[in-house]
Amino acid sequence: MVSFPNCKINLGLHVVAKRADGYHDLESVFYPVALNDILEVIPASEMHFVTSGLPISGSVDSNLCIKAWQLLKRDYPSLPYVSVYLHKVIPMGAGLGGGSSDGAFMLQLLSNNFGLALSTDQLLSYALELGSDCPFFILNTPAMATGRGEHLSPCQIDLSQFTILIVFPGIHVSTASAFSSIRPARSHKSIIDILEQPIATWRDELKNDFEPYVFSRHPEIALIKTTLYDQGALYASMSGSGSAVYGIFEKTPTLSMRQGWEVFVV
Repeated sequence: MVSFPNCKINLGLHVVAKRADGYHDLESVFYPVALNDILEVIPASEMHFVTSGLPISGSVDSNLCIKAWQLLKRDYPSLPYVSVYLHKVIPMGAGLGGGSSDGAFMLQLLSNNFGLALSTDQLLSYALELGSDCPFFILNTPAMATGRGEHLSPCQIDLSQFTILIVFPGIHVSTASAFSSIRPARSHKSIIDILEQPIATWRDELKNDFEPYVFSRHPEIALIKTTLYDQGALYASMSGSGSAVYGIFEKTPTLSMRQGWEVFVV
């Protein structure tokens, strides 16, 4: 029972309104990218959680894989204890949704391998209990995300003919601080309309609202975006609230990157 949770990038990201519940309404296209963790689950006499790869912060009980098991155990008491092995490749705190993906894939593994036979709608409901980004990874196809990111509408965008480079500088960006810096406003042009244009036009029109704040506090992240364009990227952007930055290329470039920057080619 092994799966390979993937990450996502944001194609455009607008913060459009502050909600009464303290959250923000967003508009973004989530695009799945084949940078993967490895997740294995097997039945066990008691719960085990073992990790390798990148170190994972926080307590075991706060990990979304364990929370996913707890959610299903709540409603399906016969669900057995499991031994969970998670090998982390997707950087954390990068705006790539790696933790959300792990939680969503855990739900699917448990459903498929322990006779729960949950429907897609049921999986989406459980995923939303884990976090706003988690439902996307149940569907795992390009989607326009609105609300807190949980309202998903399929969209037709295919970047398979391009090479995507993701650069992670190892910098932690406070999501709460990034949101507090934003003055919500609706864009005059929808992200979908921009994405339907030639990719050469995206540089001037497809924006991530978090970039001005993050770049002002962390010039090194801004430098990554500049470097990607200097190396020939057709489009480059920070993903989510950072700190990973991706570039879309016609072919894989020979990159000259700073020491300490992790580069992933997908």
